[in-house]
Amino acid sequence: MFPERKTLPHGIPPWVENGAEYFITICTQSKGRNQLCIERVSEKIHDAFLFYQNQGNLWLHLLVLMPDHLHAIISFNRDPGMGRCMAEFKKYTAKAIGIQWQRSFFDHRLRKDESYVEKAHYIRMNPVRAGLCKEPEEWPYAWEHCGW
Repeated sequence: MFPERKTLPHGIPPWVENGAEYFITICTQSKGRNQLCIERVSEKIHDAFLFYQNQGNLWLHLLVLMPDHLHAIISFNRDPGMGRCMAEFKKYTAKAIGIQWQRSFFDHRLRKDESYVEKAHYIRMNPVRAGLCKEPEEWPYAWEHCGW
């Protein structure tokens, strides 16, 4: 018998300023199966994030797709908030592209003592550590957006 999985609130605490950066990980079902690193799929995922960004709901700083998960650094507007934005993103991409996402996602707010540069380097190195490329610049499924 497996322990019951707890639901995380994914809320932005009231004391956190708008524009705070969050390290996000979203996994697909069937670990090891490539659902994301397919050119047409990756473009639609990136376009979906840009759609929500253009609506003013979030700001995508960095996105790296792996075959069965994605890592991103994203800032969220308090309204509609992180939980709702990510739920809508996952629902849309599941229907439009057929991605089978795992329930929920992981989030971690980057605090002042944590460097954006260090976390971004960690994310960019993910395909290198997985043996998918030799240098992070070679990975075609990564996007970085500057400014806010």
